[in-house]
Amino acid sequence: MSNCIAAELLKSGKNVIYQTAPVLLETVIDYKMNRQKNFDPNFYKSILETDLLIIDDLGTESLNSMKMSELFTIINTRILNLNRKITKTIISTNLDINDIFKFYNERIGSRIVGNFEIYYFFGEDLRFKKR
Repeated sequence: MSNCIAAELLKSGKNVIYQTAPVLLETVIDYKMNRQKNFDPNFYKSILETDLLIIDDLGTESLNSMKMSELFTIINTRILNLNRKITKTIISTNLDINDIFKFYNERIGSRIVGNFEIYYFFGEDLRFKKR
């Protein structure tokens, strides 16, 4: 579903970033810690300002305080339009609402539950059908 939404927005000229939560948060921390010299200087700004950010597989990342802080900043900035630009975010996860509050602090959990429309998808895993 996220891929289809991203494809339609790209067709209409919008900017989309689609990344798994583990890779997104590791990359942001690497960027902020200056671990790699070849980062685009606008990398972090693009995450905050892209028209659509899709964070896939939230809950599969190994958590620490830096990742929690970055996840909060990304979600909060995009929700409050602190980037002075209307942005949308899709988060996909296998976590239920209770798990979100278990794994993440209340500040992150309340923003996800309070600011995102929650949809549940049921059915066979399409990855199994491809085999």
